[in-house]
Amino acid sequence: MGADGDGDPSRYDVVTHAAGPSGALPLTPELLRDAPSGDLFGLSQNVGMGWSPSRLLGKEVLVLGTQGGIREPDGSPLALGYHTGHWEIGLLMREAAKEIAEAGGVPFAGYVSDPCDGRTQGTTGMFDSLPYRNDAAIVMRRLIRSLPRRDAVVGVATCDKGLPAMTIALAGMRKLPVVVVPGGVTLPPTVGEDAGKIQTIGARYASGELSLGEAADLGCRACATPGGGCQFLGTAGTAQVVAEALGLTVPHAALAPSGQPIWAEMARQSARAALRLAEAGRTSADILTDASIRNAMAVHAAFGGSTNLLLHIPAIAHAAGLAVPDASDWAAVNRAVPRLVSVLPNGPVPHPTVRVFLAGGVPEVMLHLRRLGLLDERVLTASGATLGDVLDWWERSERRQRLRARLRDVDGVDPDTVIYTPEAARRAGMTSTVTFPVGNLAPEGSVIKSTAIDPSRLDASGVFRHVGRAKVFTEERAAIRAIKTGGVAAGDVLALIGRGPSGTGMEETYQLTSALKALPFGKEVALLTDARFSGVSTGACIGHIGPEALAGGPVGKLRDGDWIEIVIDTRRLEGSIHMVGDGERPADAAAGEAALRAREPHPGLAPDPELPDDTRLWAALQAVSGGTWKGCVYDVDRILEVLEAGMEALGRAK
Repeated sequence: MGADGDGDPSRYDVVTHAAGPSGALPLTPELLRDAPSGDLFGLSQNVGMGWSPSRLLGKEVLVLGTQGGIREPDGSPLALGYHTGHWEIGLLMREAAKEIAEAGGVPFAGYVSDPCDGRTQGTTGMFDSLPYRNDAAIVMRRLIRSLPRRDAVVGVATCDKGLPAMTIALAGMRKLPVVVVPGGVTLPPTVGEDAGKIQTIGARYASGELSLGEAADLGCRACATPGGGCQFLGTAGTAQVVAEALGLTVPHAALAPSGQPIWAEMARQSARAALRLAEAGRTSADILTDASIRNAMAVHAAFGGSTNLLLHIPAIAHAAGLAVPDASDWAAVNRAVPRLVSVLPNGPVPHPTVRVFLAGGVPEVMLHLRRLGLLDERVLTASGATLGDVLDWWERSERRQRLRARLRDVDGVDPDTVIYTPEAARRAGMTSTVTFPVGNLAPEGSVIKSTAIDPSRLDASGVFRHVGRAKVFTEERAAIRAIKTGGVAAGDVLALIGRGPSGTGMEETYQLTSALKALPFGKEVALLTDARFSGVSTGACIGHIGPEALAGGPVGKLRDGDWIEIVIDTRRLEGSIHMVGDGERPADAAAGEAALRAREPHPGLAPDPELPDDTRLWAALQAVSGGTWKGCVYDVDRILEVLEAGMEALGRAK
């Protein structure tokens, strides 16, 4: 308790009334007779916050953002955010709001901050990561609906869960004009390591690869600028790319360098676009169509994007009331679309994402896809123009010419070696990113970023084959400990089970994949899990295995010493994962399936004891709604159907 004598005595001079704002509300007899009381009281609140009564009747636009932390006016931190990706979001919101006000509109701002998958790697904080996406999308939609007179929404977000949540929320507002503003990327250090590689310093120090001083020095410089998503094409960068590919952003918005003039200008352009959409009566439903979803999937394949978007694009489609793509749709798209972008972490050259922006970003990639006939150009974009018109503009624009020249002049990089032509990509041996293996361990499917398999492990036909004995873990901590202490050997198949939605909220296991990469024999180890991976993960790592172990999936019956056969054809994008016996030598898939059928689940299989009730509820609801391969969504009709059936059954039981 503070002493009464501390502080300025004037703090006791409490004022008990004030004159109130000057002027008068722009009321009419019709408004007073017919408007809801909430509309009238809202006007009083607006002038109470300082808005001029003479400017109350413009279009109301909600600027909704994921800002985190508290910045001083000079940019220095008063209270830190969870991550760089939401640290400068407020600057974009400010630019958008100024533009709306200058155009005669009435800007409002709302905030729903977001967590950082990098910060929660290897911790119980990861149990809230994917469930947060659903919760945040609900809160965002509630905030939108709670501003009853809103005419449009501008959504500003950057990172792994905040931007997917924002996109899902706006997709669900089908009768409103909406525009997404991606929060951009942070710059790489001039000398040092990117934010993906830096997350391996613990494993590399443990294996003697780094000294304590080197780890401390590299870690200090990895996030070279204070705002924006990570410098690699992980989930944050891929979510930005997908938002633009869906048509929800202004042209050339994804992956802009945070804090720079071209980035701030994007927010002003987005505000103008939202006002134009509102004036024209164009809504989210006009932009998001089955064709725009297919376009986004094609661009995702061309970029070689994060596998986490296999969860988010279906959820966006579901929110928009569109056809939800399944594993076969993803496989077909990835077979048809060449990968064109050379970027961290896939390569072949590890360019940071800012170079992809300078090389032309999403519209440049779309130019190539258009020439291949892989896009529907008739779709509408947030600019108000069709995609075909946007690409016509981009191809001859000064912006394209000057930024590509800037990349050549400043970094000495040919933009056509960052975003390849299809012919050059073929010559460079670039293959499509993802494969969807099935088998007796994954009857519903699984996913592997096949480009991330070490090329030395592929045969002349581009096929990865691995037969090894299982090392089974039901806790990520135990698996990490085994990797760091010699409990995993070359040739093993590390199986981490029970870490799907019902076990951990489908945690992201980059800590594991990065630790394996740090081992001198890491490329000789494969990983299977019903959890998911970071967009920067590399190696022969298969995730999203369905059904998950705790939902009765056969992967939950694995034991140490089981033989597992993995075959991934990186060119045909086909693959299989089978348990092939438990004897001295491997047998075949039929023998493995018979052994699995005869077994009980692994004795250590259980939800994590620290799994919060909030996540348990999320896991149950998304499981009823179709699970991982439906995007971990809430299908309200299906949930109500199951609840009603359950209540009826309980009533009969009584």
